[in-house]
Amino acid sequence: MKVNGTDYRTVWMEGNTVFFIEQNRLPFEFIISNACSYQDCCTAIRRMQIRGAGAIGAMAGFAMALACDAASKEVPGNTKTHETYIREARAAIESTRPTARNLFYATGLVFDAGMESPDMAMAEARRIADKDAADSKQIGEYGNTLIREGTRILTHCNAGWLAFVDYGTALSPVYMAHQDGKNVFVYADETRPRSQGARLTAWELLQEGVPHVIIPDNAGASLMAQGMVDMVITGADRIAVNGDTANKIGTLEKAIVAKEYGVPFYVAAPTSTFDAGCASGSDFVIEQRDEEEVLYQEGPDERGVMHRILVCSPGSHALNPAFDVTPAKYITGFITEKGINNHNQTNKQ
Repeated sequence: MKVNGTDYRTVWMEGNTVFFIEQNRLPFEFIISNACSYQDCCTAIRRMQIRGAGAIGAMAGFAMALACDAASKEVPGNTKTHETYIREARAAIESTRPTARNLFYATGLVFDAGMESPDMAMAEARRIADKDAADSKQIGEYGNTLIREGTRILTHCNAGWLAFVDYGTALSPVYMAHQDGKNVFVYADETRPRSQGARLTAWELLQEGVPHVIIPDNAGASLMAQGMVDMVITGADRIAVNGDTANKIGTLEKAIVAKEYGVPFYVAAPTSTFDAGCASGSDFVIEQRDEEEVLYQEGPDERGVMHRILVCSPGSHALNPAFDVTPAKYITGFITEKGINNHNQTNKQ
């Protein structure tokens, strides 16, 4: 990705320090933060300073590598204690965001490498990050074949650069189409309660010069009913064997409406997001987040000073499931780094 003319990845490692774009400060401030221990990485993931399936996976891989390195220094010469340290670190990392499949994929691979040596753990973590970027680029190239001149695309949450190491998934085909000179237009759902669409997707599209507009989460059905949407593309946090897909809360209703109005609904995700251990969406663990994300919002005043304000009825409580599950029957197809799988042909293009 380019920010002010400079190339960045969302997350990367230099030496024993992990650097990442602080997503909670966007779009109002562009800040690079760092993590020097696996505990720091866990905090960044849990607080959603870094978020999105691929980016979480890369950060988790780096966190596991840092834990393997720390174990070799903090508990040298004691094999049992060394392994216990690494296993406890893995459990801590995997507890940060229970729905995101890429997190578990990365920690598992780096853990196995770390059983051989810290250097192998570091190399594996970097390989996972590099592959995430390469897979996202390939997803964009395949997805671009679905986009015609003038295509109007609706997307939910943020599955662009910021959600992966680079390129993204749902937005990667959009960027490829835009670079090819196609006149593509994006409707970005605001994506309450954390407004990843309004804050992150819109910011990315603005950086790339892609025509777009932010829409309220409940406007998608009306737009589709009026024939104003040609295609829906979302990302995914976990995909079951039968094609059921967990993604940001609100995705399910978009899929149902798309089915009703014959709008193709595609899920863009690398194969690392597919979980062979989940037969269907009923096996998914859905993360429940703090109610304060619903009750409060944060933004700058005219001086740029950030404020957190209550936007709901004082004294009321909120439910805050982070994800929902879209049954496979609503999904037209999956765009992966290996190609397009037209999973369900009942939606017509």
